[in-house]
Amino acid sequence: MAILNILTLPDERLKQPSVAVVHFDQELLAFIDALEETRRAGPAAVGIAAPQVGRHQRIIIVDCSGRPKTANHGHLVLINPEIAHWEGFEIGREGCLSVPDYTGNVIRATRLQLKAQGPEGDPLEFVMEGFEARAVQHELDHLDGLLFVDRVVSRRTDLYRRRVYQKGKLAN
Repeated sequence: MAILNILTLPDERLKQPSVAVVHFDQELLAFIDALEETRRAGPAAVGIAAPQVGRHQRIIIVDCSGRPKTANHGHLVLINPEIAHWEGFEIGREGCLSVPDYTGNVIRATRLQLKAQGPEGDPLEFVMEGFEARAVQHELDHLDGLLFVDRVVSRRTDLYRRRVYQKGKLAN
């Protein structure tokens, strides 16, 4: 597989809404493999959405299993995901492969019920909370043409330049 190019802000294609997946075939599975390889090649990315690589279909991958103290459902490939119910809210810091130079504080639901399809078209349902719920909401925004910078509480006080670390020390 090949690592796909990630679109970054200010690329206008990131604002384009995605369409539902209707064909579950080998081409879709091959794309999902390439999308996963791209996610893994990124800097500790827990999620990626198809629009981030220029494919405007409702496909996301989320894997919070690398965070051992975080409740999660492991590696998830979610096709046509939608939130059926949400509750609570919390401000938390987010970053994004498509916005490599910044992080920001964003309000998200703390618990949600999610419906989706798997890579073969099978129906899936999950109840998620905490960090996993935040990660899924972040990726869902990509499917609607939104980035976390569109949701920061205040661009003046809640958007931060990302620190870059090189060989154990802070770089400029």
